[in-house]
Amino acid sequence: MHWSPAGVYQPKESKNENLKGDWKRPTENMEPMAKVKRVFRTNPSKITDGCLKVGVFSNGFCPMNCSKMPLVRTIDEDNEYASRRAKDASFEKKVSMTPSINSELCLTQPMRSLTVEEYAKVFKSFLDHSTEHQCMEQFNKKELPSIIAGLGNGKSTINVLGVGSGPGEQDLKMIRIIQAKHPGILIKNEVIEPNPQHILAYKNAVRNSSDLKNVSFTWHQLTSMEYEKLMKEQNLQKKYDFIHLIQMLYHVEDITSTIKFFHSYLDCYAKLLIIILSGDSGWASIWKKYGDCLPPTDCGHYVTADDIKPVLEGMGVQYQVYDFPSVWDITECFVDGDTIGGQTLDFLTGTKDFMNTAPLDLKQRLRHALSQPECSIKKDGRIIFRNNLSMIVVNS
Repeated sequence: MHWSPAGVYQPKESKNENLKGDWKRPTENMEPMAKVKRVFRTNPSKITDGCLKVGVFSNGFCPMNCSKMPLVRTIDEDNEYASRRAKDASFEKKVSMTPSINSELCLTQPMRSLTVEEYAKVFKSFLDHSTEHQCMEQFNKKELPSIIAGLGNGKSTINVLGVGSGPGEQDLKMIRIIQAKHPGILIKNEVIEPNPQHILAYKNAVRNSSDLKNVSFTWHQLTSMEYEKLMKEQNLQKKYDFIHLIQMLYHVEDITSTIKFFHSYLDCYAKLLIIILSGDSGWASIWKKYGDCLPPTDCGHYVTADDIKPVLEGMGVQYQVYDFPSVWDITECFVDGDTIGGQTLDFLTGTKDFMNTAPLDLKQRLRHALSQPECSIKKDGRIIFRNNLSMIVVNS
């Protein structure tokens, strides 16, 4: 999918003449912080007023472009880190002193969110047992070619912007589709991605691809909020024919502002693609019920396609929604001591070793909820979680 902390940056000379404030992250005194795509907080007041304030990219977690991982960030002079530690302490005290009505057990060791390395491991397990990538591949094959057919309107160059692109796996698939629909046209592809490791992986993927002719690449090591701020401060006006926000709107501070900003950068006959969880996915049910029972993270509030539609309608723009089913086999999470099951619960909850650190009552209630029809179906003795995605295409 596509799920990174906002690091402390130091300016360096940029190779991009239009972005003079490029950044790099310090590499010393860094402590891993958890940024998990699926751990969200619901804030009804923000949803009702159409301005879903959710904590990407500002806190650094880069949307998941199917393979995004969280970053590490420095903790020096980091107010958010201090706030997070206070929340952690408050959470531990609350759980320890106020056990569930149906349980006499309290925590024997604190529940905590995942580190960078821990998240990478459980995310890989999620990909191995889900059809997330296959779901996006179906969209790429069935719908994307016709969507991008009119890009550029005959121009000699098509400008593409990927926001939170991770290591670029999905980006490059889409670029190849654009190439096929517009043979011989120059494609200028810009990337906004805060994770330096992802940028390095992206560059290596490009370097090892011999079929990306007539395609230029520019990488900006920035979060979406930093990019937006930089463009506004320098009064830089750019126009793109195709902008994609893949699995990253969970983490922006202001969804309405973010969508409006990138939509304003669309050229004529351009498209904005938003890929996000569907409102009928199992995630929607789980996190609205149990988000407050889990360790606090910096990744923000929960949001689905159902929350994006009112924002687009309020903007008065035309858009189309393509819903694609995606599933995740979570059967092993019901088996105590199972390694895959433990990783499944860790990814679902954003918690390190949830099986052994969560109060018994919470674990039982969460498992029960996961087996209910609003989250999963039972097939051939397996529990299959709904991981459905919505692809929203917004016209310029």
